[in-house]
Amino acid sequence: MKSLTKFIFFAFCTCLGFGQTMSVTGTVVDDMGNPIEFANVVLMSQDETEVFKGSSTETNGTFSFFDLQANTYVLRVSFIGFEEYFQKIVLTGNLDLKNITLQEASQELDEVSIVVEKPTLKREADRLVFNIENTALVEGTMLQVLKSTPGVLVIGDEITVKNSNPTVYINDRKVNLSSEDLNQLLAGSSANAIKSVEVITNPSAKYDAESGVVVNIVMSKNLITGYRGSVFSNFTQGVFPRYTMGTSHFFKNDDISFNVNYSYSKDKINRDGDDTVNFLNNSNGVDESWRSFTNRNTWVETHNLNTNFDYFISDKSTLSLSSNALYVPYFKYKIGNNTVISDSNSAFLSRFTADNLSRDNKHNLAFDLDFKHNLSKGRLAFNAHYTAYNYERNQNVFSRFFDSNNSFQNATAFNTENNQDTNIFSGKVDFGLPIDDNSNFDIGVKYSNIKTESSLRQFDVDLNSGTETLDVPNSDAFDYDEKIYAAYANYDLNTEKWSVNAGLRMEQTNVEGISPLTNITNTQDYLEWFPNASILYNISEKYNVYSNYKRSIARPSYADLNPFRFFLNDNYVVSGNPFLVPTFTDHFVVGTGITRYFTFEAYYKNYDGAISEIPRQNNATNVIEYISVNFDKSVEFGFDFITGFDVTNSWSVYAVTSFYNFKEETDFGQGAVTQDQWSNYSILQNDFSFLEDRSLNMTFALTWIGKNLQGFQVVENRLASELAISKSILKNKGIISLSVSDLFNFQDFEYSTRYQNQFSFGFTDIDNRYVRLGFRYKFGNTKLESNARSIDTEERERLSRSDK
Repeated sequence: MKSLTKFIFFAFCTCLGFGQTMSVTGTVVDDMGNPIEFANVVLMSQDETEVFKGSSTETNGTFSFFDLQANTYVLRVSFIGFEEYFQKIVLTGNLDLKNITLQEASQELDEVSIVVEKPTLKREADRLVFNIENTALVEGTMLQVLKSTPGVLVIGDEITVKNSNPTVYINDRKVNLSSEDLNQLLAGSSANAIKSVEVITNPSAKYDAESGVVVNIVMSKNLITGYRGSVFSNFTQGVFPRYTMGTSHFFKNDDISFNVNYSYSKDKINRDGDDTVNFLNNSNGVDESWRSFTNRNTWVETHNLNTNFDYFISDKSTLSLSSNALYVPYFKYKIGNNTVISDSNSAFLSRFTADNLSRDNKHNLAFDLDFKHNLSKGRLAFNAHYTAYNYERNQNVFSRFFDSNNSFQNATAFNTENNQDTNIFSGKVDFGLPIDDNSNFDIGVKYSNIKTESSLRQFDVDLNSGTETLDVPNSDAFDYDEKIYAAYANYDLNTEKWSVNAGLRMEQTNVEGISPLTNITNTQDYLEWFPNASILYNISEKYNVYSNYKRSIARPSYADLNPFRFFLNDNYVVSGNPFLVPTFTDHFVVGTGITRYFTFEAYYKNYDGAISEIPRQNNATNVIEYISVNFDKSVEFGFDFITGFDVTNSWSVYAVTSFYNFKEETDFGQGAVTQDQWSNYSILQNDFSFLEDRSLNMTFALTWIGKNLQGFQVVENRLASELAISKSILKNKGIISLSVSDLFNFQDFEYSTRYQNQFSFGFTDIDNRYVRLGFRYKFGNTKLESNARSIDTEERERLSRSDK
């Protein structure tokens, strides 16, 4: 592998100095032939995903781009009060476009032309693109935007797409944080710079094999020199008040660009639960029923800092240094539990209370160094990444027990210290080669190394003397070392009739996990191949058909493999499983687009060894253990329908509905267990624009999550609702926003488990009903758009941890 990397690097570097450069010039005028000064002129790739050049017109309306390579480009010209102009260019030599005439827009304000867009939904062969730029949705947080994205479900800290946890990217950079940290990052980050959200159900081979489904948040980019800044703040009233504030700054000239984003949030989150576990006798009849009333409160202060520095070495080469810091100086997690124990006839037997108080301190620091170079034919990119992650938790548990007369009997207490230190390094090289105007070939290699050291110490506390004694059986250490070697090749073709993408990725994985105190060693060594293919055929301008396939992997998280037993109280424990193996998924899709308004799709997903954290009750010891296991087989198939249209010029509607079946099968040692459930997932969203200048916008969305199956647990129906309103003020420099979540109070849910000797059910009340008021103010050169960028690499995704 090292030899292959050196060879590719050497071969690429020999191409750096070759190739003829070309130019594009022109003059921008109005419909009277008068030159337009300061018009924005941008030269983009054919699919408009990459910007090559950006400039403003001179006093005489002229512009020029030099040092260009032979390629197919899209030219975009825009100016205040005029409609945008687009032109496709096939560049084979120096090109003079002569005069480009801009048509005057129908509405114009004194200083700024406000172009209010409606959210649009576009289905491509491998993805769903949800465009929200300049809508009311961008005045909330990134997390709010994800909640409004078709197909994306956010419940608590968990983000899912069709029962799968997607990989979240921002501007094609992976955000590899734990689910809890990712939630804090998205909830504390303003959405004002978001252009669109892409739900990529069939990622190409250039994505890591773990990226079975990708949610890519696409940010707008700065193209013109100057300075731009903004400050924002919002107040949220849920069960308890929450606060977020932040600022963004961007500077760009001919040589450098610098972007910094900072946010601070202070939250208190509430969660209530009413859970019942029926412990069974040998004939699976109810022996005792344990009903627990639980209140969870989380206090957290979070600092997020994201920076990016670009140095334009030349028109062909760019060197970038990026960093992303998440610092949580204050985190308190308090669980209050009262469990009532009764017999099979509901007669009171006893009860106990358990108070759990945890305090955390953690930081997650990531650094990226990138170098990009445009060759005479092709593009070359290098990336080096380093992450330092440190996590410390101190937990105190105090339990009191009462007899059948509800009289106090005795009390117990224990403390735990849990530490985790993780270091991640990765390096990759990517090379893209345009074959012709319509097709490209990409290859790349990657190496990553993850090392983590964890320790858990539990102490029994003597309540009379306060003396702590080490509980050796429930204390342990765990050292984890993972190396992944990867290489890929990918081909894509885009013509008027055909869109084709096919690739193959190879990943060699070496894993060693050692638990010295329990003498457990986990060694894994495997080579796997991951093909993908997408094809779309345009029958006519109104009709198309498409199909795609992808194989992907989901490796166990570091915490899942850790054999620790982390007690929440004397009867509830979270356990790791060092014998977990990866999950392999095969995903097939066929679909058709009818006009530009309707899309129909059918899909099938087969999970080999799906990993799921499930509760397992021990009827002999009355202990409930949360543990991740591999299922023998999981299958999901379904049918989707998507539509979007304008009812009037100021009212648009889009709707998504999916009917699907999910089946799970495994053997827990007492024979095979099989369950399946049909479910429905639907979204109905309405977007409105008001006033003559359309400066008042409103979005109202309903999301229905039907009864569904998750880890042999049936979750009942839920209805999520969201209302978002925004108004531009202060000559379009300020925006005030108001949003309301869970208007009908139907987003909380019931759940139940019933198979073999497992029998439990409950109700969860999540703190998702709130009112949020926000304000954002922009300053500097407000013609500029945001260049916010988030950095991270694939391996940080699995710094996950479960909090019950």
